[in-house]
Amino acid sequence: METDPLFSVLAGDNLPLLLSAGALLIALIALWLASGAGRETRRDVETLRQKTGVLGREMDDLRVSHFHGQDLANRAVAPAENDTARYLAEKEAYDRLWPQVWHLHDRLGMFLRAVEGGEAPGELRLEARNAALEARNLLNRNRPFCNATVEELVTRLIDTEIRAHLAACQYLDLLKEVSTTPSDHDRRVLQDKCHSLHEGESRELMNRLADAIRARVINVSCP
Repeated sequence: METDPLFSVLAGDNLPLLLSAGALLIALIALWLASGAGRETRRDVETLRQKTGVLGREMDDLRVSHFHGQDLANRAVAPAENDTARYLAEKEAYDRLWPQVWHLHDRLGMFLRAVEGGEAPGELRLEARNAALEARNLLNRNRPFCNATVEELVTRLIDTEIRAHLAACQYLDLLKEVSTTPSDHDRRVLQDKCHSLHEGESRELMNRLADAIRARVINVSCP
């Protein structure tokens, strides 16, 4: 039969060789399968590593954007708080300055009217001088909180009132130095100068100062 040579091969001395060849073939097949599985596993690991890296970068970007978002929010809140604090500081400065400026204007007016009327000024001369000094000190202490326009108006107003006070004091000194009363011309010069400074220039500055303060703290909404 045709199968006799096959049986003779299996029954002979070649059987161990065939078994060894079969075992080697099986081992090679197993090794090839294991190698393929290893490559697949490495690919899976590499893919997972890449996905993990991408996810980590996305998380970092998310944290950074969240941080910047909070920073922007804080920056948005900070200017509003700063504006409110600046507004309140400026308003407090005007609350201190305006009463003193008005006190100076009032005291000086009383002193000038007494001088022009030929009355003894008494303490009015010193009160007007002290009012001017206090107004100047208040302005210097509150200057950092004042608007530039308001600061300029207050400075000019104080200077003008001081000039009017000096003019009246010069007139009083003139009365003491000469044996005769001042001439009508000297009296008119004094009256014109005092009216020009106190009733004219100072009153105009007072009105402008009131308008400037009103525009800064009344006609606007607190930030």
